[in-house]
Amino acid sequence: MVVTGGAMPDAGFWAGKRVLLTGHTGFKGSWLSLWLTRLGAEVTGISLPPETEPSLFVLARPELKQSHFQDIRDAEALADLVRAAAPEIVLHLGAQALVRASYRDPLGTFATNVQGTANLLEAVRQAGSARVVVAITTDKVYQNLEHAFPYRETDHIGGHDPYSASKAASEIVISSYRDSFLREKGTAVASARAGNVIGGGDWSADRLLPDAVRAWQAGNILQVRRPEAKRPWQHVLEPLCAYLVLAERLWGDASLANAFNFGPVSHEAAPVRQVIEIARASYGRGEVEYGDGTEGPHEAGWLALETAKARHILGIEPRWSLAQAVDRTMKWYRAQRDGTDARALCEAEIADYEARP
Repeated sequence: MVVTGGAMPDAGFWAGKRVLLTGHTGFKGSWLSLWLTRLGAEVTGISLPPETEPSLFVLARPELKQSHFQDIRDAEALADLVRAAAPEIVLHLGAQALVRASYRDPLGTFATNVQGTANLLEAVRQAGSARVVVAITTDKVYQNLEHAFPYRETDHIGGHDPYSASKAASEIVISSYRDSFLREKGTAVASARAGNVIGGGDWSADRLLPDAVRAWQAGNILQVRRPEAKRPWQHVLEPLCAYLVLAERLWGDASLANAFNFGPVSHEAAPVRQVIEIARASYGRGEVEYGDGTEGPHEAGWLALETAKARHILGIEPRWSLAQAVDRTMKWYRAQRDGTDARALCEAEIADYEARP
């Protein structure tokens, strides 16, 4: 089946659905919590406490049915929470999500991203209530050959840094649980490989635009390590929309249960330098010092995703260009700094995304 037309989440589908969301206190998880509750879902969140100060989860105050601070590495405690929630749909965002942090704590990264994913899927298997699982990995699961072609879902997975390797390994776990256990129980399990996300409310360390905002708000010079590194940047609402649409499609057609890339069209993958120059123009000021690309541990220099599968099968079409995504991100941070409520900013952005073709 080929779907076209820019698919969007269906509020009629989500109303009253019991949804388990891991990683709900993180940047993407906070945005998704707000969107799911807007759609009428009954959301149970499982995550570590917010790790940044400020925190979008704290500022935006999503109104979840239940919110649990629980490490997914604790299999027994996690299983108890999943059983009690009895979810119909599981959205697994919980992860150690930073490349440079994975170099500092490789064992913790593997434990969270690989064993934590296995723990969740085992808990889902034991609970027996879920009809759909969407497990979020990353665009960095691919064995990166630094070639000029975007990666397809059928390309080899791998990873140089511990973060990428852990996410590639989690893809194998996801596939194994789908094929060995969950498909025969009537649970459709898919993995979602999303490109680099930007948007207001991210205060994580070692991320490009949060680093820029921190530096420029403090009147400091932004230090950019790898200005020519190219990535598939997208506004945070783009992959979140894709996750929701994928879950809806899996509910109706379990044969779609496999891996999907979500990102901008491949020609919109852009180098760090271009993103920063757009951000600086939008912000109105800001000094930058560009490095030569040799500082710090290895990171991929070129990465783009082929998203034809999501476009043709799910009807997923990016709504905002790179320039729009960066501009909206910087305006969000400026407005929040000037006193506008973070939740109001997010809800207005979601409404604009839903309305704008």
